[in-house]
Amino acid sequence: MANLYHLLIPSLIILSNFLPSHQNHFATTPPLPVLPLPSYSQLKWQQREIIFFHHFGVNTFTDSEWGTGKESPKIFNPKGLNTAQWIDVAVQTGVSLSILTAKHHDGFCLWPSKYTDHSVIGSPLQNGHGDVVKEFANAARALGVDIGLYLSPWDRHDYRYGKTIYYNEYYMAQLQELLNKYGSVSEIWFDGAKGSNAPNMSYYFNDWFSMVGELQSTINIFSDAGPGVRWVGNEKGFAGTTCWSTINRTSLSIGNGSIVNYLNTGDPKGTDWLPAECDVSIRPGWFWHKSESPKRLSELLQIYYNSVGRNCVLLLNVPPNTTGLISANDIQRLKEFKSAINTIFSKNVAQLCSVKASSIRGGRDSGFGPESVLDDDHLWTYWAPKDDGKKDHWIEITANEELRFNVVRIQEAIGLGQRIKKHEVYVDGKRIAKGTTVGYKKLHRLENGVVSGLRVRIRVISSSGIPLVSSVGLHFDPFWHPNGDKKLL
Repeated sequence: MANLYHLLIPSLIILSNFLPSHQNHFATTPPLPVLPLPSYSQLKWQQREIIFFHHFGVNTFTDSEWGTGKESPKIFNPKGLNTAQWIDVAVQTGVSLSILTAKHHDGFCLWPSKYTDHSVIGSPLQNGHGDVVKEFANAARALGVDIGLYLSPWDRHDYRYGKTIYYNEYYMAQLQELLNKYGSVSEIWFDGAKGSNAPNMSYYFNDWFSMVGELQSTINIFSDAGPGVRWVGNEKGFAGTTCWSTINRTSLSIGNGSIVNYLNTGDPKGTDWLPAECDVSIRPGWFWHKSESPKRLSELLQIYYNSVGRNCVLLLNVPPNTTGLISANDIQRLKEFKSAINTIFSKNVAQLCSVKASSIRGGRDSGFGPESVLDDDHLWTYWAPKDDGKKDHWIEITANEELRFNVVRIQEAIGLGQRIKKHEVYVDGKRIAKGTTVGYKKLHRLENGVVSGLRVRIRVISSSGIPLVSSVGLHFDPFWHPNGDKKLL
């Protein structure tokens, strides 16, 4: 029997050479994801990059930021109200989502709520038959822009505030009105703002969140604790230089000032995907004031680099004026802002360069080669190195003629998780930038201004699992003069 076994072995080996090799006939599989992962709604939100906020209400007419709740509805009289103009401004700016303050802290409702008369019902708007939320939603739908709504938990007007059960019932009734009557809502905004002298009461946030999820299945819920989008921890529009989309929701609570640093940076060990939204106003205040002007272009660009360029979405407040329109000087600044972003990022000087990498998952023609970082898909095509235990992964762009740029853009394939913990950028062997997280988008606006060179190498020094780089860009920002004229535009 033993001799027969030895005689069969060579024959089996020969036969195996003619059997099909599955390894050679199937595509290389993507790597396993690094959990947690974003939801479909969170991915869509991230790709918006810039969204609008519109603070509008009785404060617009009293020249204040926080109303008292004692204002007469009769002062709300935007005689030229045109929400289609607001939405048109969004379209011109490339913004696909606008959020309206349906009710601010003063308790005045921009829709005819049947649970209170402190609303447009008591205003001169269309002789008490106006509905700003309806006009806003209809205008947005007509122009293909999604909407969001803010319903302030703190209400300085309503007699039920401070009576926990009665007020929570009132609040949830208004949630049902807003989320049932006005079509699809992409984001709902909750915050913990409350004056120090406000009555002490509990908000039933978990009940509210459950109600929202029941009424709108694809909505993102914003608050300090998510569950869809988290606050960045300040109102300057700045994320942390390290900014993870992951965090532990169990460590979060709404209105807790002690967690702002945690909100700002996120958590590399976080068990929840909860990306940050950076809220800031185009003006000093949130509501329109005649005495105020929009921020300078250089300020808006700095905010862009410190929000969108740090793995966040920028929520830019653009407040309508007493006429009911976005002011002309705000529109002009927004057009300049949009034009500047187009000028900077419409050309990628790396586009026609050759690109190589430290290794490729599955080898050449696997679909995971470095050429993927120069295509138009910034999410689902990506360079993936071999999972061979090596820690130093790199991708290198080489040009025949000298490259000149002052912005480096790096994007991760976040559909499979956020991975990169530490990275560096080199030009012709000299380090020009370093950073920690990348996420959906990392923008390095180079501290020393314009650099020139033939080879640009991006090194990933540390990551969770193998890094997956979906896009790389080398751009020229003509508005950035760190070593020359620092005059603000």
